This record gives sequence, C-alpha cells and structure tokens, in this order.
Amino acid sequence: MLSDELKKQIQLAYRASLDAKSHKPRAGQRQMIGAIARTLGNIKQGSEGERLEEKHVAVIEAGTGTGKTLSYCLAAIPIAKARGLKLIISTATVALQEQILHKELPDLLEHTDLTFKYTLAKGRGRYLCLNNLEGFLSSEEQAMDDMFAGLFEQHLHSDDVNTVLYQEMDAALQKGDWDGDKDNWAGIVRDQDWRRLTTDHQQCTNRNCANYSACPFFKARAEIEVADVIVANHDLVLADLSLGGGAILTPPKETIYVFDEGHHLPDKAIGHFRHEVRLQQSIAWLRQLEKNLVNLKQELTDDVSLTGQLLLKIPQQIQSIVNFIQYAQQGLAPYIQGLGLDQENNQHRFEFGQIPDELRQLAYSLQTSYQKLFNNIESIQDECKKTKQNEGMGVTPETAETWQPILGVILGRLEQCIGLWRLYSTVDDQNFPPNARWLVLSGQGMEQDIELGGSPILAANTLRQQLWDKCFGAVVTSATLTALNQFHRFNMRSGVPRESEYLRVISPFNFQESGLLVVPDMENEPNRVEQHTAEIVTYLDKHVNTEKGSLVLFSSRRQMEEVAQSVSAGLQEILLMQGEQSKRVILDSHKSRIDEGKGSLLLGLASFAEGVDLPGDYLTCVYIAKIPFAVPDDPVEATLAEWIQKRGGNPFMEITIPDASLRLVQATGRLLRSEKDSGEIHILDKRLRTKRYGSQLINSLPPYKYLP
Repeated sequence: MLSDELKKQIQLAYRASLDAKSHKPRAGQRQMIGAIARTLGNIKQGSEGERLEEKHVAVIEAGTGTGKTLSYCLAAIPIAKARGLKLIISTATVALQEQILHKELPDLLEHTDLTFKYTLAKGRGRYLCLNNLEGFLSSEEQAMDDMFAGLFEQHLHSDDVNTVLYQEMDAALQKGDWDGDKDNWAGIVRDQDWRRLTTDHQQCTNRNCANYSACPFFKARAEIEVADVIVANHDLVLADLSLGGGAILTPPKETIYVFDEGHHLPDKAIGHFRHEVRLQQSIAWLRQLEKNLVNLKQELTDDVSLTGQLLLKIPQQIQSIVNFIQYAQQGLAPYIQGLGLDQENNQHRFEFGQIPDELRQLAYSLQTSYQKLFNNIESIQDECKKTKQNEGMGVTPETAETWQPILGVILGRLEQCIGLWRLYSTVDDQNFPPNARWLVLSGQGMEQDIELGGSPILAANTLRQQLWDKCFGAVVTSATLTALNQFHRFNMRSGVPRESEYLRVISPFNFQESGLLVVPDMENEPNRVEQHTAEIVTYLDKHVNTEKGSLVLFSSRRQMEEVAQSVSAGLQEILLMQGEQSKRVILDSHKSRIDEGKGSLLLGLASFAEGVDLPGDYLTCVYIAKIPFAVPDDPVEATLAEWIQKRGGNPFMEITIPDASLRLVQATGRLLRSEKDSGEIHILDKRLRTKRYGSQLINSLPPYKYLP
C-alpha cells in the first residue's frame, strides 16, 4: 500500500509546485497523480524486492493542457526512490525530452522538497568514438579505408572524409570545450561525417578499448549508475530490451518506466523487429567479406591458433550461404514472373504471411548457415578482445585493435540477415497474429535484385514478453491513446496487461468557446483527386486570412505541391511548404513573420500534424485536406487487416477508422495549445457529412463548436 508518508510527500510537492507558479489545482492533474500513485504505490514486493502481482501498469490519456509531465514526475519520483528503483522517463520526440530535462525536472528541484539526481541517456550513436576519430586523423586510415571498401554499407572515399571537421573536434576535446556528444557540438555536422565517428554494441570493445576511461559514451553511462531519474527515448529503451534489458539502461525488474507520447510505442517496437534483405546484394557482400578475411589470415602470427582454424572454415561457410541464396533466386524467378511484377508494380505481399514451403526450408538452411558464420566471427572477435589480457592466440595487439571494431560491423550485418531468415523459417503460431512477409523487385536488367522483407504485424506479444512482464511498474501516457473514445486500439497493438489501470483525463480547455469546427459542403470526394485539389485551392483562396497564421495539412505530397503552385499570388507570397527547408527553419520563419505582424501560411504533411506547437497568434486556423486514412499498400497493415477479417472482424471499422480517428485528433490538436488560444478548424472532406463513419470521427474529436 502507498504509505501515508509518501502520500504526504507527493501532496506537499504538488502544492509547492503550484504555489511557485501561482497556479491553481487542476482536477485532471489530481486525478492523474492519484491514479499513478495508486498503481505504483500498491505494487507488492517479495523478499528480494521483486514485483509480486500483475496490476502494475497505468494507461492514462491526458488531454492537452492537463500538465501530465508534472503529474507523473510528482507521483513516480518519490515512489521510485522509496522503493530503491530507477525511474526511466521515455519520450518519442527531442522537443519533449528537452522540456523535461531543462524545465520540468529543474523546476521540481527548485520549488519542492523532492531530492533526486537526473541525467539524459542516449545511444552510442550520439557519442563520438575516440578510436574512430584517432583512426581518421592517422596516416594509416586511407590504406584501411581502401582495404574494406565495399564491406560497409556507408563506405566513403578518401575525398569524402571531412578531415578539417575531425581536427576541430579533436582540438575541442583536448581543450575540454566539447564532451563528444553530437548534440553539444556547436557547429553543423553532416550525417555522413558523423557516421564515421560513431560505433555500436557490436563494434565497441568496452573495457578492452585503450580509450575506455576517456570514452564520451561510458562517461555518460556512469551518470546513469548514480541517477535516480533517467530521461531517454523509446528507441533506446526498445534497443535495450532487445538486448535482454540492462545492457544500456537499468534492468527492467529494477525499473519503473514512464512512456510519454506512449501512442508511438507499438509502432516503434514493430520497427525494431522489421527485417529486409536483398539477395544479390547479400552475395556481393559475402564475397567481399571472404576477401577481407583473407587479409586477416595473412596477419596471423600462428595459423594453427584458434583464430586460424576458424578462418579456415569461413570460405566454405560463405560458399554454402551463397549456394542457398542462389537456390532461392532460382526458385523465386518463375514465381515472380507469374506474379507479373515490374517497375511500376514491384511489390508482392504473401497472403497471411504464408510463403512457399520450398522458400521456408531454404530460409531454415540460411538461418542455420548464417548463425554458424556469425558464431565463428564472434569467436574471432573474442580472441581479439583477449589479446589485451595476453590471452589471445595468433593475433597481435595491433591487429586485434584494428580488426575488432570491423568484426563488430560484420556481426551487426549478419544479425540482420539471421533475423530475416529466422522470421521466414518460422511457422507462425495460429494462436497469435501472423508475421507479415513480402518481396520487392528492385532495379532492372543486370542491376535487378529481389528484396525479402518481414515484420510482426503487432508488437503486443513482444512488448508483453520483453517489457510488461519484466518491468517493476510502468505508466503509459499521451494526449491520444484512445481512438473513437476507446482504448481498444492501443491495447491490441501494445499488449498492456488486461489488469492495467485506465484513466481518461479531459483537457481543461473550453473547446466550445475557443474552437470552431467547420466541415464545408464540398462537391468532390478526395478520390476525385484533380477536382478535389482544385476545390481546395478555391476554398483556401477564399478563406485564408493573409494577415494571420494558418496551417494546411495534407496526406499527399503531390496534392500539397499542386495546391502550393495553384493558390493565388497573395497566398503564395506568405506560403511556407514542408520540404523546402528543414522543419525547424520553416517553423522559425513562420513565427518570425507573425512576430512582425505579417501573415504566414504553412503547408505540411503528417509530421506537421503532430508535435508542432504554435500557441497564440502563431496559429489561428487549421485546414485539413482530407480524412487521414492510412496508405493501403503497407504490407504490415495489409496483413493485419487480412488477419482481422479472417477472424470475422471488419478491418475498416477495427483498424482504418480508429487509426484515422487518432490522426484526426492529433491534426486538430495543433490549434489549441493553451487555455487562451482560439481559432477555427476546417476539414475539407465531405465524407464527414455523407458517410456513416463521419459522425463517429466527429464525435471522437474534442467538443468544438461544430458548424456542418
């Protein structure tokens, strides 16, 4: 049970936080604090501190303006500290991460009696690898670069190496002006320049690295050990869980998680288990790998060492894999021809994820063969690691230092291949949703290749096994967790325990007074694309106020560009379109125009429909071109729809409409960002007026004043 002492601590901190900002208590905020405190505070622990029951997850939809960040911090931090657990706050966007780090947590420390240490956790990819930097500044790097040309996907030629930038970074590190964190570098860094300087868990040599004590990543990792609150992102949490948990962050059983922007979690999880492999490209890569490993064999001091014996086996293993891939190519060629695939129609999805038996048998052989190759290369890498303790045989310390990170890159590539072939060799359990499987014909002529892809259609089972079953406790929150006013969509995709606590906290905004929803009587439905586009142009020319801030959201880039070219000259003068510059530059330009008393018209796609915060005069009118239905050709969503239909369900009503409802709530949510905001929303899709589902979608929106 939640102790009286903890209750008092949370209540006092809440009052102090409100007093410091001269705020009044909000009913929704108190509801949220109470629900989280009950869920986390009532978890029973065993003698070893382990969780003893299942009701350990709270799922809370908190409308815009609730103050959800303060709510979960106030409730979760004291409970985590009292139980000796870490609190990981995970977000989907950098903007929210920065708000928590630079505003919410410092404010709590300043204005309340809560005491805690906090830090930011990032993946290795955000930190400089000192070994890589030293390598690119050394004279030996060019020879190494040529030796491994073709082995790495992101191979760069010598004239692409930004030596000047690397020298500046090295100087900044030496002076103590920079800590090796990409986000703290003052200048602009191109992705291709940064990729060369980073590493991953396969390439990193950890304590065996000569630069371990000065490593930016491990310095940051040390802060995690002493922090009470760790701010991370969903990708990093999922990456840690996929490694078993506790590899990057703290072990799940010792952790309370808060997933803010939690509606992103299921899709992020699916992305972590999606695999794609090109067959001919794999053969070319394996041939290149064989040549490179010959170079390693030539550097051995003892051919009869373990490393030497393993290297002897590898050419045969590679040839075996190549043979199996070629069998797959030969078997798929007539199959693809029968499908009639070409450059325009280049994708085929296997119904219910079921592939031909011959391909599944080959996939099993490929998975097994790739695993053997992986094991051998991993053993060679282990020998390289041992040389620092003078235990490795047949490899000099210099050779080991050069080859260990290279072998790590190779292992990472092999892991992806194993993942794909394992997914293709598996017979799906009929008690669970199937995996989606598909093939894509890419290129033409001599460059033609077959790409095989696969992915779970739902992350529910994976998240249940790796997260919900293992963690001590969790809170999932967002302004959009329900669809059509129900949690069903999120439950199906996330796999949260049925015993979870559910709460919907209504936004404190007065939608009736502040927001006007307009659904004009358009003549054309969006499927008549040219006519609908022309009608949008006419509507915008008539209704957009050229002295105000407006946003038009599209589901199609082509339609957005055609509208941009066709609107009146007056609108073109104030128009800013997504893609012309970076998102940040466009939004800054929009704000600058409004600050100067001018008008501005933003045109954007899906990424502008979520996470864009333009309060007050920055945005007074939102136009939505059409109901944001999902693209129908995604193989994962198509297989999910097929599975639901097979079970007697209606995919359109169970997937398409709830998904559209969620996106529509997010899109309309761009308008009111504070209690003082007001404005209009225009949805230029007549189906909201004429189709049966139209009223469902409108009823799932906040209660704006509705003008049909």
